[in-house]
Amino acid sequence: MELFYIILLVFFGLLFLLAELVLLPGVSIGAILSLVCYGSSIYLAFRDYGTTGGVVVIAVVLLLSLLVVVVSLRARTWQRFSLRQEIRSSSMSVLPADELQVGDRGRTLSRLSPMGKVEIGGRTYEAKSTGAYVDPQREVEVVGFENFSVIVKPLP
Repeated sequence: MELFYIILLVFFGLLFLLAELVLLPGVSIGAILSLVCYGSSIYLAFRDYGTTGGVVVIAVVLLLSLLVVVVSLRARTWQRFSLRQEIRSSSMSVLPADELQVGDRGRTLSRLSPMGKVEIGGRTYEAKSTGAYVDPQREVEVVGFENFSVIVKPLP
């Protein structure tokens, strides 16, 4: 019966070590529990089976722990769990620079302070004013583009 407890403690030690490496890296709870299980199994082996049994359990614990670490940290092990899909969409189907040209005119939908929404050619775009704030429902003209934003200036 003592051998069963030793094997069970070694098994739980390996399980906690694996949890520390895979599920809880950096938390150390799994590592502490693993060390407690390993220490208990080694103590029981020395107590019940003497020096030879204790040394055998130490060797088995070291060998199995090394095997668990190597297998869990190999690149191919992680490829089984990794996401293989790619996201090929974006929040905007096309860039405003592809649809608009400098000089196009539109109307502000919200206050540009300095960012807001404008409507140009029936479509709504995120816009940035060149200077001061621009009130809603004012005429604006496209003067440039910055990433997904349209740079506009108010018309007099």
